[in-house]
Amino acid sequence: MANCIQCGRQLPSFTFGKKICQWCKQHEAAQRGEEGDDAKQIVMPAPWVRGGQSSITVTHVLFGASVAVFLAMVYASDFSLDFNGKLMVDFGANFGPYTLSGQWWRLLTYIFLHGGPMHIAMNMWCLWNLGTLCESLYGRWTYVFIYLITGIAGGLASVGWNPTVLSVGASGAIFGLAGALIASFYLGEFSLPSIEIRGTLMSLLFFIGFSVFFGGLFPGIDNACHAGGLVSGLIAGALIARVAPDRDKPLRRVGVLLFVVLLVAGSALGVQRWRGSQMGFRQAADMQRNVERMISGLQAKVRQNPQDASAHYALAHAYFTGSQFPQGEAELKRVLELQPQNTKARIELGAAYLSRQQPKQAQEEFEKLVAQDANNANGHVGLGMALAEQQNHEAAINEFKAALKLEPQAGGVYYRMGISQAHLKKYDDAITSYLKERETNGDDPELEVALADAYDAKGMAPQAQEARSKAAQLRGGQQE
Repeated sequence: MANCIQCGRQLPSFTFGKKICQWCKQHEAAQRGEEGDDAKQIVMPAPWVRGGQSSITVTHVLFGASVAVFLAMVYASDFSLDFNGKLMVDFGANFGPYTLSGQWWRLLTYIFLHGGPMHIAMNMWCLWNLGTLCESLYGRWTYVFIYLITGIAGGLASVGWNPTVLSVGASGAIFGLAGALIASFYLGEFSLPSIEIRGTLMSLLFFIGFSVFFGGLFPGIDNACHAGGLVSGLIAGALIARVAPDRDKPLRRVGVLLFVVLLVAGSALGVQRWRGSQMGFRQAADMQRNVERMISGLQAKVRQNPQDASAHYALAHAYFTGSQFPQGEAELKRVLELQPQNTKARIELGAAYLSRQQPKQAQEEFEKLVAQDANNANGHVGLGMALAEQQNHEAAINEFKAALKLEPQAGGVYYRMGISQAHLKKYDDAITSYLKERETNGDDPELEVALADAYDAKGMAPQAQEARSKAAQLRGGQQE
C-alpha cells in the first residue's frame, strides 16, 4: 500500500498520480487561504496509531497489577496501611545494598510497590491519564517497554544518588511516560491541530514542574528517580518520533528500543562501579542502622498505642531482623494476648521457638493452634517438628500424616516424616516417604543423602551408591 510523500500516512488502495493524502491536501488548501475559517480539519491517525484493539488495555493491566500488589501488602501487614521498611524490602523495594549486590530484579519490582494510600492514589491517577495517551500513540508493546525501561532507569538514578534509601512507586515510570510524550509531541508529526498539541505540551510541562517543586518541599519524595525516568523517557520518545514512528516497520522500532536498553544497561554498569564498591564496606553498618531506626520508630508507635496488635507484630519482625530473638518472641506473645486467634503470629512464635532449640515451648504453641483450627496444615507440621525434636517420633509421624491429608503437596513434609520413620528403624516406610518427597517437590542433596542412609540400613548398597552420586551432582561437587 502506498504512503503519502509528505506525512507518511498510508493511502487507500489503487491510489494513482501524486501520492498526497487528503489530510495534507486540505492542510495545504488552508494555508493558501482556500478553506473557510469554519472548515473542519480531517482527523487522521498518525503513522503509529491504529485501532481495532481489545477493550482491555495495557494501562488497565499495569493499574490492576499495582493495586493488586498494594492489596497484598495490606494483607501481609495484617491490614495496616502503614507499611514498615522490612515489608517493603520483602516485596521487592529498590534498596542499594540489595540491588547493587546482585538483586537487580528490584529495579523492576519496586515500580509496582507503593508506600501508602495517597502514594498509590496519586501515581495511579497519573498513570491512568498519561498511560492512555501513550498507549494510543505508541502501541501496546512499545508503551510497555517505555513504562518499564524508564522505571528501571529511575530506579538506577535513585540508587546512584542515595543508595541507602528505600525507593518504591511508579513515579519514575510515570515521569518516563511524560518525557516520552513531550519529546514525541515536540519532534513528531500529528494529525491534531497545533493548538491541541501546544495545550498537551503545556499540561505535561506543568505536571513535571509542579512535581519537582512539590518534591523539593517535602521529604521522602525521590526526585532522583523522577529525573532518571524523565531523561530516559525524553531519549526514548525522541528516538521513536525521529527514527521509528511507523509501527509497520518493526525492525526499525526494535532497533531503537534495543539501543535504549543498551543505554540503560551501560548506566547500570556505571552505577555499579560508582556505588557498588562502597556497599561491601557499608552494607552491614547501614543495614544495622536501618534496623535500629525501624525498631526505634515502632517502639514509639507501640508506646503511643499499646493495644495496636499490628504495631507489636511489626516490631516483632524488626527485632527478628536485628537478631533480637527474645524481644521478638515477647512482641509475638503480646500480639496473641490482644488477638488470641491470630494464627500467623502463633505459627511464627512456634517457629521462633524451634529455631532456638526450644521444642517444648514450640509444642505448646502449635498444640494451641491445632486446638483452634484442626484443619491448619502448618499447625500440624510445626507440632510434628516439635515432637520430633523431643524424640517423640511416633506422634510426630501422626502429625505429618495429618498435615499431608490437608495439603498433599506440602513441601518438606514427606522428608521430615521419613526422618522420623528412619529413627524408628522403619526403613521401608522412610524410603517410600523420601521417594514421595522427590516425586512431589523435586530433588535436593539432603534428600538423596537421607535416602542413601535408608538404603544402607536395608543393605541395598547399589541404590545407596546411586543416591550418593545424585547428591554429589546436585551439590555441583565431587562425590564424597
